[in-house]
Amino acid sequence: MDSGNKPVRVLVSACLLGEKVRYDGGHKRDPFLIGTLGPFVEWVRVCPEVDCGLPVPREAMRLARDPSHPHLVAIGTGIDHTERMERWAEARLEELSGLDLRAYICKKDSPSCGMEPAGVFTRMFIGRFPHLPVEEEGRLADPVRCRRFLRRVKA
Repeated sequence: MDSGNKPVRVLVSACLLGEKVRYDGGHKRDPFLIGTLGPFVEWVRVCPEVDCGLPVPREAMRLARDPSHPHLVAIGTGIDHTERMERWAEARLEELSGLDLRAYICKKDSPSCGMEPAGVFTRMFIGRFPHLPVEEEGRLADPVRCRRFLRRVKA
């Protein structure tokens, strides 16, 4: 990416930036994203679980029920947070529509913002912005995949 250009805006899972927002109070800071891509992008952070009002730490969650419309369910108590997440996500996606985002880098295996299977927020993001590239952080370590992703971001 050409550092002489204005940085492009990329939505990113906040835990990948080192924010302690994960269910266990930890983070998943990704040195590659921060050190290699960071100088060329303007990160727009998102943590769907915290941003929709869930605490840190919190009970671990999983995707359950219908795979085409999965529910976000707490593993121990069985509390379904889907409706809360979807209400928040609708409002957040409306805000994001005015930011000229160029891509979304999400957290692998997250029930809210993972990609395969698509977490609740990621599924809604893709539905709202089907033209934007979406990638999980670990897959960007592959040089070929990363180049392809960056070409799409800059297109």
